[in-house]
Amino acid sequence: AEKNLKLEEKITKLQQQNEELRARIEKNTVITRQLSKENANLQEYVEKEMEEKKKLSKTNEELLWKLQEEDATSPVKLQSSPSTSFHHCPSRNSSPAKVRTLQH
Repeated sequence: AEKNLKLEEKITKLQQQNEELRARIEKNTVITRQLSKENANLQEYVEKEMEEKKKLSKTNEELLWKLQEEDATSPVKLQSSPSTSFHHCPSRNSSPAKVRTLQH
C-alpha cells in the first residue's frame, strides 16, 4: 500500500510536469508563429526598400547623365558665371579663393 501511494504521488508529479511542458510548448508555438509573421513582414519591407533603392539609383544615374550631357553641349562659361563664387581665405595673402559650387 505504501509503495502504491508513492507511485501515485510520482504519477501525479509527472502529470503536473507534463501539463507544464504542454503549456510551454503551446506558448512557444504562439511565439514562433508571431516571429514567423514578423519575419515575413520584415522580408517584404526589405524587398520594397531594395526596389526603392534601385529606382533611386537609376534616377540618380539618369540625372547625372543629363547633367553631363548638358555640360558637354553648353558653351564654355566665363569665370564670373553664377556657378563660381569667391570666398576669402584666412591665409597670409588676402586674395580671394575661387570656389566652384554646385547649382541645385
